[in-house]
Amino acid sequence: MRILITGGAGFLGSHLCDVLLQSGHSVICIDNLLTGRVENIAHLLAHEQFSFVKYNVCDYLHIEGPLDAVMHFASPASPQDYLEYPIATLKVGALGTHKALGLAKAKGARFLLASTSEVYGDPLVSPQPESYWGNVNPISPRGVYDEAKRFAEALTMAYHRYHAVDTRIVRIFNTFGPHMRPKDGRVVSNFIVQALQGKPLSVFGDGSQTRSFCYVDDLVRGITGLLLLDSDRTVEQRTDRKFLVTRDKDADGSTMHEPVNIGNPQELTVLEIAKLVLKLTRSASHITHHPLPADDPKVRQPDISRARALLKWEPQVQLEEALRRTIEYFRKVI
Repeated sequence: MRILITGGAGFLGSHLCDVLLQSGHSVICIDNLLTGRVENIAHLLAHEQFSFVKYNVCDYLHIEGPLDAVMHFASPASPQDYLEYPIATLKVGALGTHKALGLAKAKGARFLLASTSEVYGDPLVSPQPESYWGNVNPISPRGVYDEAKRFAEALTMAYHRYHAVDTRIVRIFNTFGPHMRPKDGRVVSNFIVQALQGKPLSVFGDGSQTRSFCYVDDLVRGITGLLLLDSDRTVEQRTDRKFLVTRDKDADGSTMHEPVNIGNPQELTVLEIAKLVLKLTRSASHITHHPLPADDPKVRQPDISRARALLKWEPQVQLEEALRRTIEYFRKVI
């Protein structure tokens, strides 16, 4: 396959570039480097099946030649980033998704949207199944990311229903691993860097809020499985409205094109994660508490029943082993 990845120099995008190239696919990476880094893909620049284009996907998007898939991962993804770049976050969720979907339609390519567990907001249901509509404050500071992704999902489904674009939506839960920026503001990277540098670990609130952390290798395996998953598709065209409807169904009655949670259902409190990082780094740092940000989710745990049934997927890397690998990465880069 010839695959375009927007945001391909970012944390997740760069891992996808690696895995897809290793599997024999050709990869075109587009990134404006707002939060992505050339260092993440530097080892791929000489690869004959890889090309990198520095470009903003919110602008007119054109690629020469055929494409088999478009994977839309461009977006600030950590609270620190989307709070610093709120307008850019909304634009890439709206305009960027529109441009990427338009390209997929023009090329007859499969489209995969990187969505997020943040579409569930501060959930009133736990664990969160894909059928849960969420509890999002659209005007809060972090609402720019939540609503950008919710709109992107709606636009993706509209392109699927109206234009019969073969779409996939993955809702990504908290993920960590190599290629994260040391100061990207995410929980695990923050704790590891602070512990390695002998600084206090910053816990917001009392640390009782929960998160479910997935190692990046497991996450990428789930995403590529969803991308490459095939189905028997029948398309009905209603000539009165030129409205295209696909009729394929999964075992649970949902269509293959509806969102799929990919994440680790092992739920831990933030305070438990902080203590585990201190243990594994053997750091003498202590924990400090800070005011909880507005609309910070109290719980976060994926229901991965659909991923298990559809993809035969679940996490394999144990949390402590995943943290050890990530700690070793940060020892080398900070």
